[in-house]
Amino acid sequence: MAYGFQQVIAQQGVKEHLLQMVRDNQLPHALMFCGPQGAGKLPLALAFARYLLCTGSADSDACGECTGCRMLDSWTHPDLHFSFPVYKGKASDHPVSDNFLEAWRNQLLENPYFDTEMWLNDIKAENQQITFYVQESDSLQRKLALKSSQGGRKVVLMWLPEKMSQEVANKLLKLIEEPPLHTYFLLVSEDPEMVLGTIQSRVQRINVPSLSEEEIANALVSLHAVPEELAQNIAHISRGNYTDALKRLEAGNEQQQFFELFVQLMRSSYMRNLKELQAWTQAVKELGRERQKRMLEYFQRLLRENFMYNFRKEEMSYMTKEEEQFGQKFAPFINETNVIGIMDELSDAQRDIEQNVNAQMVFFDFALKMIILLKK
Repeated sequence: MAYGFQQVIAQQGVKEHLLQMVRDNQLPHALMFCGPQGAGKLPLALAFARYLLCTGSADSDACGECTGCRMLDSWTHPDLHFSFPVYKGKASDHPVSDNFLEAWRNQLLENPYFDTEMWLNDIKAENQQITFYVQESDSLQRKLALKSSQGGRKVVLMWLPEKMSQEVANKLLKLIEEPPLHTYFLLVSEDPEMVLGTIQSRVQRINVPSLSEEEIANALVSLHAVPEELAQNIAHISRGNYTDALKRLEAGNEQQQFFELFVQLMRSSYMRNLKELQAWTQAVKELGRERQKRMLEYFQRLLRENFMYNFRKEEMSYMTKEEEQFGQKFAPFINETNVIGIMDELSDAQRDIEQNVNAQMVFFDFALKMIILLKK
């Protein structure tokens, strides 16, 4: 499937800025796309890489017809080099991006609006830390030493450069300072201030703003056939993060389950019904550790929203209609006297689950504490 600027949601100002640099022959050899999560930094970098490697007559986007564009339909162009953080699996003592290239291309084809959590799931990294190993810079040097297969530009697209070690960053710095002819580096960063300072000083930042609620809602309606009212609600609670909006769309059933568990916990705690709290604990125990962690994150969000709901400022509320209906009666019980205590207990429970403490003990203890905290 062709992927160009037309497939990038909104961001017309950024697109025009990138195109104008090429038209004016003022394109720096290294750009770093920065901005909030889910704004479309990686999709923009991908679309720009496609534009740079297009050999057809392209003005506002890649032509989609030349040999280069056809190869980019599957992200297999020999002059486009991907570099991204990986983990040291059992199969390799010297991991580089190429070891995970198939999974990377599949993710790009499926949905370029993804985040670190989704990438970790894709490569089955589980609790591993992902990073760039020193072999990555050596691999890039070898690739860029070769002539362009198409006789034109070469592009390196690097995702999350902030995860480079000092050693890897220093090697990359040499490549950026003295790049091979017609070679361009496109860095995509979620945390640019963590990138080596000397690299920051040698790249030109491309600031990508958050998407508006309207832009996200329109994309959900047009691209995913989401009913307009639901699209507007998802767009509102996603706060400019299109990746988060897609996650909410896909995880609707799980979120509904978390909401029902939240309601059951709060009602049983308020009624001091120990039998129901034991049943709740047993149900949560069966979720498994990863879903328990996501549930606790959801609980923390919903607690914050209910606390804010007490201020009666609609623009500050990021709840679904069902959550808000429950909050109309529940929110007054979350106030200045207990909100910090409840959030602390949720954080402690999350820490214990991450450390493999017995889930039944963790959640029943938390439920008992809620009996006391809700009465404050």
